[in-house]
Amino acid sequence: MLSIQRSIMLTLSLLVALFILGMWLMSSLNLGFAQGAMSELRQRQITDTFYANLGRINAHHHQMEQNTEDLARLGELYHRLYPSPGRFSAVQLRLSLKQTLADFPDAYGSAILYAPGAIGQTAFGMRAYRDASEIRTESAGTDFHTRDWYKTIVRDLSEDGSLVRSYHWTSAYYKNDTGNAVISLSTLMHSDDGQPLGIAVTDWGTDEVVGLVSRVNVTPGTFSFLLDKENRNLSSLALAENVQLAQRLIESITSGKLQTLLPEKGPDSTRRQSASAMQQLKLTVDEEDYALFFSYTQAGMVFGIGVPQKEIDAVLTPMRDSNLRIVALIGSVLLLLSALILYMVGSTLRQLRTLYTDPLTGLPNRERLLVDLSTTRAASLILLNIDDFKELNDFYGHQCGDHVIKLLAQALQRYLKLQPNGASRRLYRMPADELAIWIPGEHSDAHLQAKLDKLMTFVGELRIDWEGQNISLHVSMGLASTRLPDGNQLPAELLLPSANIALKQARLTQNSYLIYDPVHRARENYEYNLIWANKLRTALDEKRIVPFFQPIIDVHTGRILKFECLARMIDEAGEPISPAQFLPVAKKIRLYRYITRCMVEQCFARFADNHYEFSLNLSCEDLLDPQLCAEIISRLQNSGMGDRVIFEILESEGIENYESVRLFIDKVKALGCRIAIDDFGTGYSNFEHLLRLNVDLIKIDGSLIRQLDTDPNAVTLTRGIVRFASELGMQTVAEFVHSPTIYDHVKTLGIDYAQGACIGMPAAALVTEINLR
Repeated sequence: MLSIQRSIMLTLSLLVALFILGMWLMSSLNLGFAQGAMSELRQRQITDTFYANLGRINAHHHQMEQNTEDLARLGELYHRLYPSPGRFSAVQLRLSLKQTLADFPDAYGSAILYAPGAIGQTAFGMRAYRDASEIRTESAGTDFHTRDWYKTIVRDLSEDGSLVRSYHWTSAYYKNDTGNAVISLSTLMHSDDGQPLGIAVTDWGTDEVVGLVSRVNVTPGTFSFLLDKENRNLSSLALAENVQLAQRLIESITSGKLQTLLPEKGPDSTRRQSASAMQQLKLTVDEEDYALFFSYTQAGMVFGIGVPQKEIDAVLTPMRDSNLRIVALIGSVLLLLSALILYMVGSTLRQLRTLYTDPLTGLPNRERLLVDLSTTRAASLILLNIDDFKELNDFYGHQCGDHVIKLLAQALQRYLKLQPNGASRRLYRMPADELAIWIPGEHSDAHLQAKLDKLMTFVGELRIDWEGQNISLHVSMGLASTRLPDGNQLPAELLLPSANIALKQARLTQNSYLIYDPVHRARENYEYNLIWANKLRTALDEKRIVPFFQPIIDVHTGRILKFECLARMIDEAGEPISPAQFLPVAKKIRLYRYITRCMVEQCFARFADNHYEFSLNLSCEDLLDPQLCAEIISRLQNSGMGDRVIFEILESEGIENYESVRLFIDKVKALGCRIAIDDFGTGYSNFEHLLRLNVDLIKIDGSLIRQLDTDPNAVTLTRGIVRFASELGMQTVAEFVHSPTIYDHVKTLGIDYAQGACIGMPAAALVTEINLR
C-alpha cells in the first residue's frame, strides 16, 4: 500500500511539473511570437521613419539642385542676351545674382562662372554671398578656371555624358567670406549649341543641413548623421549635450566607412530608393549597443540614424514584465493548487491506508482482507481467536489487551516468515481479539491440519510479560479452504464467513480448531436464522406480531378467570406462526425486547374494556432493560390495570442480577401486579427464585404435568411443589393440561389453576366458556 501511495504521489508530482513546464513553454513561445511581432513592427516603424527622413533630405537636395539649375539658366540667359563683351552688363548680372540669392533663403552664396571664350576672351565670374542680413556681391576674378576645384568639377560634369542635367556636390568645407562651413553644388551652363559656358554654383550652410538631419525622431536617444563624399560627418550629435559621448559616436561612425558597405550602384535621383537599399549595422560605444540604419541620398551622401538598442527593446520590456507577472501569478496559483491537490490526494491516500491498516499492529485489517479475497482464486484462511480475552482485559486492563495483541501479531509475523513460502503468506488484524492468516494455494486436509497443529503449539509456547506478570495464551482457530474436504470448490469470497463458522463451532464444541466442512450444515443454520431474522424485522415493521390468548381455568370453580398472552407472527397469507420458529432468532439478534414492547402495548389495549386478568412473559433481558421497564411502569400507572396484570418470569433464563430484577418487581407489585415463575420444576435455581423474588404464583412445568397419569415420580414431585407453595402462601398453575384425565389429577393434587389443550388453545379471540367433558 505504501509503495502504491508513493507511486501515485510521484506520478502526480511529475504531471504537475510537466503541466507547469508546458505552461512555461507556451508562455515563452507566445512571448517570443509577440516579441517577434512587436520587433517587426518596431523595425517597420524605424524603417518608415528612416525613409521618411531620407525622402525629406532628398527633397531638400532636390530643391538645392533645382535652385542651382535656376541659377545656371540665369547664366545661360545672360549669354544669349549678351553674346559679346561689349554688350554684357556686369551691373545687371550683379543685381540678378543678389535677387536670385534673396529668392534662395537657405543658400549662403551663389556664383556664375564663365569660362574663357564664353563672354570675351578672358574668364569672367560674379559671386553673391550673405553677410549678416545683407547680400553682397563681388567679382570672382579671371583665374578661377585655372584652379583645381574648377577643373575637377568641369571634368566630372563633362564625363557624365547624359542629356539630363548633372550636379557636382562638394564635401563640407569652410568658406572665409561667409565664415561658415558650406557644401557647394555646381552644374554646367551650356550654350544653345550645347557647348559648355562655365558653371553655376550655390553654397549651402552645413548648419542648415545639420538642422535638417537633426529633425529625425524615433526614440529619445536617437541621433542622425549625414556623411559627405569625404566621409565627413554632418550629424545631430553636434547639438548633443554630452559632447564627449557625441564625439566618440561620430568617430565610430566615420571609422566604420559606411560607404564601403553600400551597393556600388549610383543613387537614384528620380525616385526614393527601395527598402532593400537601407543597410543595418550594429555599433557598440562605451559598452552600449546602437542599431545603425543608413543609405545613400540622391546627392551621393550617406544618410543614417542610430537608435540605442535598449530603447528599441524598451518597447518589449512592458510586454516581458507583463508576461513575467502573468506567468508568476499563474505559476503561483498553479503551484498552490498543485500543492493543495497533492496534499488532498496524499491525505486521501493516507486515509485509504488507514482504512486498510490496523493502527495498533500496523497489519492490514478486515477491509483489506475482503479486498484481497475478491482477487483470490485458491487459498486457505485461518481465523485465530484469543480465548478468555475479555477476562484478560477486565483483570489487567485494556492496555494489557492491546499489548498482548501487538506482541502476538509480531510473533506470528516472525513465525510465518520462517515457514516454507512464508513470504507469500499474509497476516491480518481482525476486529476485537482475532487475527487472520491467508495461505495461498490448494492444500489437503492433512496438510492444513498439520499447519494448525504447529500453529497451536507455537502460540501455546508463547509467554508474554506484562508488568512482571507472565501471561500464557490459549487460542481457538477456524480454517476454511477453497478446496473443501469433499473435493468441491468454495468461492474465495466465502472464505471469511466459512472460517468464522468453523471458529464458532470450534468454540461451541470446545475444540482447539476446526476445519470448515459443509457436511456440518452450519451454513444452512446461519441462512435459516438470516431468513427468519428478515421475516421478523418485516413483521415488526408491518405490525404482524400479535398476541394470542390461552385461557386459564380456576380449578376450584371451573371458571375462566385469566389468560396468558402469547406472541404469534402472522405470515403473508394470514396464518399464525409458532413462536418456536422466531423467538430463538429474536433473542440472537436482540429483537426480543421489541416483541415484548409490542405485546405489552396490544395486551393492555385488549383487556382495557373487560375484567379478566392477563399474564405477560418477561425474560431476564427484558427485566434488565431500563427503558422497557420504565415504559411498563408508566403504562401501569396510566391505565390503573395493575391488579389484573401478572408478569411471568421465565425461570429457564437463569436470573443472575437479582437486585435489578427485584427492583422492578417491587415497583410493579406496589401498583397491584403479581409475579409468577414460569417453567418451575426445571433447572437448579427454582427455590432461590422463590425466596429472592417475592413470587405470587408458581407455574409448574409441563414436563411434570403431562406425566401425572403415567409416572408416579411426577405425581410425587408435583405434590411436593404444591405443598411447598401452599406453605409459602403462593398459588400454583398447571401447564400443558392436555386431557380430562390429567385435569382430574391436577384437581386431586390441589393445584389452583390449569391451562392446556384440554382447557383451550391460544387464539386471537378470548375464549371464556369451555366444556371439559
